[in-house]
Amino acid sequence: MTNTKDTTGLEAIYLAALDSNVRFITAVAGYPMTAVADYFFEKKEFTNYDIHWFTNEKAALEAALGASVTGRRSMVMVKHVGMNVLSDPLMTAMMHTIGSGLVILAGDDPAAKASQNEQDSRFYGAISETATFDPATPQDAYDSLNRAFELSEETKVPVIMRITDRLENEEQEVSRSQINSKVKQEGKVLDRNIWKLTMHGKHQRFHIESETLLIHEAENSRFNHCLIKEGNVGIISSGYSSFIVDKILSTQLVYSSYSHLSLGMVTPLPEKLVKRFIEQHERILVVEESEPFIESYINTCCSKILGKRTGHLPFGIIEKEHVEFAFENIDNDELSKYIDIQTILNRGSRPICSDCPFMPLYNVLHNIQPVAGDMGCSIRTAPDPLNAVDTGFALGGAISTACGFPGKGIAVIGDFGLAHSGIIGLINAVDSGFDILAIILQNDVAAMTGGQSAPDLKEVVKALVPDTTCINIDELQKLEGKEACSENIQDMIQKKLDNKGVSVIYIEGKCTKH
Repeated sequence: MTNTKDTTGLEAIYLAALDSNVRFITAVAGYPMTAVADYFFEKKEFTNYDIHWFTNEKAALEAALGASVTGRRSMVMVKHVGMNVLSDPLMTAMMHTIGSGLVILAGDDPAAKASQNEQDSRFYGAISETATFDPATPQDAYDSLNRAFELSEETKVPVIMRITDRLENEEQEVSRSQINSKVKQEGKVLDRNIWKLTMHGKHQRFHIESETLLIHEAENSRFNHCLIKEGNVGIISSGYSSFIVDKILSTQLVYSSYSHLSLGMVTPLPEKLVKRFIEQHERILVVEESEPFIESYINTCCSKILGKRTGHLPFGIIEKEHVEFAFENIDNDELSKYIDIQTILNRGSRPICSDCPFMPLYNVLHNIQPVAGDMGCSIRTAPDPLNAVDTGFALGGAISTACGFPGKGIAVIGDFGLAHSGIIGLINAVDSGFDILAIILQNDVAAMTGGQSAPDLKEVVKALVPDTTCINIDELQKLEGKEACSENIQDMIQKKLDNKGVSVIYIEGKCTKH
């Protein structure tokens, strides 16, 4: 056993991956997961694992499944919205079974600091019926990841571990309990006897074999810590929120009588453990982020549950002052403190870079409606003063969205978004005979997520869409100036709108930040 001082949660995850003998890693860039993946890439030369950037989460999980069934422990790193994309193979993998351990590291973004939405990856543990670990500290992260790989192999299913940026940055002395007992045995491969079962039989097998083990793990997990005091108030928490609660309970004597059940494994929910805890207290406060996940499971069976839905805590991120406010109002059944809705005005603007090479285009789109935007830098042009794009549903979704517009729809999409899934929308638009204009912005990087390279699909697009025009906006601005450049682009757009069918304008420009 070796102790490492001042270890961040990010470093603890890296050490756990080493000590768990992970051999294959896939990652899709996005906050807060980019920092974790970058760290693994930096350390790659000192290790013997393969790590690869992917542009699509579904493909990233499928590659990891390939490694797993052939005997290599694998890990997938995605942000919370990436869980939506990889859910397809995840659901099937639960019944299909795997080989060596496979863990999906899901990075959640409470308060949506750098994301198109704010969602809670714990729900994917419930939907897929797999185990979800929700560590509170760097030590928890290290231990949880080690156990996640073991549990994945025992149950023959992928396992999820959720992290947040605050866990990544938190520091603690970490004990590397498995450093001298690395997994050295031959990797487990797929047991092909699974193909003797029907699809329904695979579903039955999961519930009879795998789910039974998962439920037993949850009810007896060492990551679920329960501290019972003599008072009548009980706190149930998970993830980084548990760290905040523990800090308050250990430093503020006025709350020393509060009991605390910290859940480090949240799916399957340890129903018997939670029920016993509830029965021992008169009032229960659930402290969690981002959504009322645990709260929604237990509030139907007990009227004394307090949390986000009763107004004691805000939706999204949980801070120390939020928990203290809830403690101070523990005797109130309902509160109405958190009723303000954040605006760009009161938060502060995060506009697109003023020297963005595509600014002449955005100045033109200001006068055109509707325009389907895509996740990436262009989404920052939606608010005042540019008002350049009108929608932004999902990475790679702009082209398909524009197919639903009347007349000839306009879509603006980056090269990374195109590679992620936008190319599918373009194929469908061509095949179904839609009238759309796709404006593809090529800067060769995923600028919003750290500058990872983006595939160049220009020749693919030209093969799909004969009506494709390519321009270099940097050169155009040098020759004509910004104002004339905008006029040129406006004329080009109008000509494309006059044509029936699918049209493309490919605009190349160099990102000034990468």
